[in-house]
Amino acid sequence: MADQSSDSGDSSNDADISSVMGFSGFGKKARTFDLEAMFEQTRRTAIERSQRALEERQKQEVQESSGFRPVGVKEKPSASTSRKQEAESDSDSDVIGPPLPPQEEEEDDDDDDDVVGPPLPPGYKRSSADSDDDDDDDEDDDDEDDNPVKKIPDTHEITLQHGTKSVSALALDPSGARLITGSFDYDVKFWDFAGMDSSLHAFRSLQPCECHQIRSLQYSVTGDAILVVAGNSQAKVLDRDGFQVLECIKGDQYIVDMANTKGHTAMLNDGCWHPKIKEEFLTCSNDGTVRTWDLSSEKKHKSVFKPRSLQGKKVTPTCCTYSRDGKLIAAGCQDGTIQIWDRNLSVHTKFHCRLAHAPGSDTSCLSFSYDGVTLASRGGDDTLKTWDIRSFRKPLGQVTGLTSFFPMTDCCFSPDDKLLLTGTSVRKDEGNGKLVFFERQSLQKVYEIEVADTSVVRCLWHPKLNQIMVGTGNGLAKVYYDPVKSQRGAMLCVVKSKTKEKHAETLTQDYIITPHALPMFREARQRSTRKQLEKDRLDPLKSHKPEPPVSGPGRGGRVAAHGGTLSSFIVKNIALDKTDDSNPREAILRHAKEASENPYWVAPAYKQTQPEPMFAEEEEEEEEGDKDQPEWKKRKI
Repeated sequence: MADQSSDSGDSSNDADISSVMGFSGFGKKARTFDLEAMFEQTRRTAIERSQRALEERQKQEVQESSGFRPVGVKEKPSASTSRKQEAESDSDSDVIGPPLPPQEEEEDDDDDDDVVGPPLPPGYKRSSADSDDDDDDDEDDDDEDDNPVKKIPDTHEITLQHGTKSVSALALDPSGARLITGSFDYDVKFWDFAGMDSSLHAFRSLQPCECHQIRSLQYSVTGDAILVVAGNSQAKVLDRDGFQVLECIKGDQYIVDMANTKGHTAMLNDGCWHPKIKEEFLTCSNDGTVRTWDLSSEKKHKSVFKPRSLQGKKVTPTCCTYSRDGKLIAAGCQDGTIQIWDRNLSVHTKFHCRLAHAPGSDTSCLSFSYDGVTLASRGGDDTLKTWDIRSFRKPLGQVTGLTSFFPMTDCCFSPDDKLLLTGTSVRKDEGNGKLVFFERQSLQKVYEIEVADTSVVRCLWHPKLNQIMVGTGNGLAKVYYDPVKSQRGAMLCVVKSKTKEKHAETLTQDYIITPHALPMFREARQRSTRKQLEKDRLDPLKSHKPEPPVSGPGRGGRVAAHGGTLSSFIVKNIALDKTDDSNPREAILRHAKEASENPYWVAPAYKQTQPEPMFAEEEEEEEEGDKDQPEWKKRKI
């Protein structure tokens, strides 16, 4: 009993101590879990969910078989359904586990959708708005590809001041680095986009044909030669820097058959280079011929094409061009016809349209499309027509009312061959000249640009730069570009700031402040730079005053103002002996003894033939008859 009482006392004391210390509940029994019951509950829940999923699937199959499918239900089975089927099949096995949460199922369903684009980062879910935006962007790109108007680069422009008269010729080299412009003022100016700054000045100007208007300029296919066609009868070829390489020979104007002359005999109208052969070019003239030339033979043309009217008479060609493959040569004539020859057969035309334009009008331009099938003609009857080479009898389409006052108003195709553009002319103070764009197939006007209050003479759309060059009737050359769609060209020079002109800087002497210097060494304080400059101007050393001209005889190696010529130099330094101030006769007789002893010039030449000289002897006594005579009557010996 004593032992039991002692044990109970110890346990009560321990309980009191643990309660005082704050950990009286640490000795409770741990909670127990029935794992088998939990697993059974989870198994039953999984079976119920799989049965519901199976019932939903059977309903969908019944609806699909009946032809009805609710909105939003996809044709392929969802990932959740397959996952539930797997869970149902697994439910029969011994593997038992908790079902996947519904949020994961929904995310997996979204992942199984057909998503176009880069994979999303973890934790990000693609929204319907994102997919809609992607679809809109794709639609916009498709629309832009289908709509060629959106490819026109006209958001920005620069203006190049060529002169005051009409810019009648434009040319860009194949790379698009240099632009050349020709005008009615006889000048040809070179513009380098990479070398220009924002002041937009030409780096070279020349007059290759003196007093003749420039009618056409074009770079060769390699860009190393320039064809210059002016108002004279001789075309010229310049190199890239403007130096003459070739001048075509002039023909004999008294020969009736132009095929027998070596060159043109009348004013040139147009010219162009061969698109494949870099040495060959083409010219047409008022003498009624179209001639091809070769750079290697400047003494004679290569071949002659003679356009004829319906009656077989001579017709003046006003424009000429090669086809894109160089196999055909086309010419537009003054009687409104368009005649096309095979390059190797110069007698008969291969294609001929008699009523292409109004008779008596000057066809100003012919241009082939990039695919070589369509030919565009700009007529002097204010029309623009397109022709199919394969059926050349009727035009594919035409546009009327396009005013043209210049014999070189041209047209060209866009780089994608879907648009055709040309310029219009206006009279002074009667509107603005426009650059008009037409759809190639239907010739419907799709766009226009008002260039200036003057006529648009030349237009050029470069395929590499994707920039449009325009020559106007008031001496301006404009360049249209788009910073997004265009490249290089005008974009290189607009970003460069203007270079400041270098002025002659006058350096003044720095003023040194010496407060403790003695008065005799102290410099006067400068009041202003202007006064100091005036003082320096009076100082001959600081202003580098030139030495005054020498007056009188020269000294110190310098000659006087009147002695700058060679003759005066010879007179002063050779003929005159400045060191001898004596009598000139004595100065000459000084050399008499040496000359008699050692003759050098005259005596040796006559030594063998000259007789010995005999001199009269002087008489010491005067003759008797002379004694009584006065001094002035005495005979002189």
